[in-house]
Amino acid sequence: MNGRMQTIDQSELIKIHEATLKVLGETGIRFQDEEAVEIFKNHGVKTDKNVVFIDSKTLEKALESAPSEFTLEGREPSKSVTIGGDHMALAPGYGSCHILTASGEMRNSTCEDYDNFCKLVHTSKILNMNGCLMVDPRDIDPLKSHRYMIRSNILLCDKPFFGSSASREAAQDSLHMAGIVWGGMDELKNKAVMIAIINSLSPLQYSSEMAGAIIEYAKNGQANMLGGMVMAGATGPVQLPGTLVLQNAEFLSGVVLAQLTRAGAPCVYGGTSTITDMRTGLPSVGAPEQMILQNAQVQVANYYNLPCRGSGGFSDGFIPDGQAAMESAMALMNTLRSGSHFIIQSAGILSAYLAMSYEKFIMDEEILAKLLRMFRPLEFSDEQINLETIHSVGIGKEYLTHPTTFQHFKKEYYISNLTRRQSYETWVNDGKQAIHEVASQRVAERIEAYIKPDISPDIESDLNRYVAL
Repeated sequence: MNGRMQTIDQSELIKIHEATLKVLGETGIRFQDEEAVEIFKNHGVKTDKNVVFIDSKTLEKALESAPSEFTLEGREPSKSVTIGGDHMALAPGYGSCHILTASGEMRNSTCEDYDNFCKLVHTSKILNMNGCLMVDPRDIDPLKSHRYMIRSNILLCDKPFFGSSASREAAQDSLHMAGIVWGGMDELKNKAVMIAIINSLSPLQYSSEMAGAIIEYAKNGQANMLGGMVMAGATGPVQLPGTLVLQNAEFLSGVVLAQLTRAGAPCVYGGTSTITDMRTGLPSVGAPEQMILQNAQVQVANYYNLPCRGSGGFSDGFIPDGQAAMESAMALMNTLRSGSHFIIQSAGILSAYLAMSYEKFIMDEEILAKLLRMFRPLEFSDEQINLETIHSVGIGKEYLTHPTTFQHFKKEYYISNLTRRQSYETWVNDGKQAIHEVASQRVAERIEAYIKPDISPDIESDLNRYVAL
């Protein structure tokens, strides 16, 4: 028996595609941005006021120009990340406005919290992408908070990062600040250094803020992640195949806008659609149906030869407990197994996106580390099988003291500094610590040991002046 997750066959993918074409061509997509509508008009796309009707030829041409693989350049070039193919980008939580403590106390997030998460990403051996809006600082002018976050992304971490998509102006600010670092706006047009999350407004709409951000990032050579969260039963059909078609129409229309703005603009397909809990009216990110939609959307993205975003370490829970670990492990296992190229919100999320947890950030890193080891393929070479050692040890002896054990075990085995493997007595003598208590210690150790990456003082001064404008 092969894997039990459903593989969508070619005929079913074609059915999804044909249904999507009918939605795009007959129902249409509303873009609440005048420039976006003009771009469609100028390329011969039928419009009715601010509703656009995308035909199959326009879609096919856009998909031909959208790259199947591209690179996000890090401020430290050795930390650049390739998106697509066999590569994987792992980024932290996104969009939370609160911090949840290990005891379940919720508080507003601050600039210090944002900086701390930048430091945790910089020191992470697992995450290779920094975020944006990991938490939304509430102790700063909301009209300038995106500038603060982009500055922190650049100064406190030298990995590739997310730009702000809060508005067209926020996108422009992100681009100007990246231009300060990379030698001017013109230099950005041929190198992607950041990516923006673009969320559709379900059903079948893009807000002026998101449409404007698509245009700004695309025309300046930066990447757009076209997605959103359709809530089946509320903002999308209650039946999952219908939700899959609806989100496909939304995501692809964003890809088309990016390609009509600038052919070849990097795009990533995929969101975090899930179901509505009919008892509360709230989305459930820990639902098994979310995993089903995730698995399906990767296959749809592959059909279009687009890099695909995967779901992160989600949980509906409020503390870093068994529920949080269970739901995160399920989501991350599913999205890695499905073959997603880009996993955002892979560490730290609690309360269905509303909050970040320091302890869960560390726990999610641990889940990811173990999963990455699980998915590392075995190499059946003569050296790996090593018949010579098997013969030399022979029958009834032991391998513990054999030289090859000492030579290879650190590379062969994943060794955790978080989860427990010692005796019960040792655990008791160490204070009977729960995993979130150990995680809290690891957070403190990481932030205390953090060393800010080097950057030109002139660049830092220019960034500070821009933020102060």
